[in-house]
Amino acid sequence: MTDTLLAAEGVTKEYSIGSRTIAVLRGVDFALARGETVALLGSSGAGKSTLLHVLGLLDSPTAGRVAFEGRRVDDLRIDERARLRHARIGFVFQFYHLIPELTAYDNVRLGSMMDRGLFAWLRTRRALSARSKDLLERVGLGERTSHRPAELSGGERQRVAIARALIAEPAAILADEPTGNLDSKTAADVLDLLFGVSRERGLALLLVTHDEALAKRCDRVVRLHDGRIVD
Repeated sequence: MTDTLLAAEGVTKEYSIGSRTIAVLRGVDFALARGETVALLGSSGAGKSTLLHVLGLLDSPTAGRVAFEGRRVDDLRIDERARLRHARIGFVFQFYHLIPELTAYDNVRLGSMMDRGLFAWLRTRRALSARSKDLLERVGLGERTSHRPAELSGGERQRVAIARALIAEPAAILADEPTGNLDSKTAADVLDLLFGVSRERGLALLLVTHDEALAKRCDRVVRLHDGRIVD
């Protein structure tokens, strides 16, 4: 099995707006190794989030290939990509994307239901429920499991999102400006948690950011400019 977990080969991504075609990614080659932490650095509009979405199978490239564990995956059917994504890739976004009507516990547990049919989930629900509670304990929210997002601070919401990303025991976490909405102290705590979890579990971490100081915490820095990797 290859040490490369996620790879992009000659990836381009274009969007059509009326008669205009806008190129966001222009022939990107990129690889993320198992257990590696990589900062994807660049100014706003450089294509960082688009590349993360393509690598995470949330979007398809216009041209080029995406491979996961050496297997091409961008050409899979939508349902096959969704199953792979839910089982092997965790996401943490700037705006949390928690369901407001659900408690912290239910938001995390919901992540365990996404790649399972109803009967499969019913067979494993006790173990998954226990795992959801354990993860909330791990991220420091053991006493906040019954609180809804509106009752949590920004940092606590992001901790719920991290727990949700971990519920399927992924091989990689893709984080898109995960501290962009947080004050500096809370941001530092959330980042310590992300890097700590990555080390403990041997997870690859791809971190989209524009923060040079944060990027230095990673094993490697990749710079994106106008849709091309320049460093």
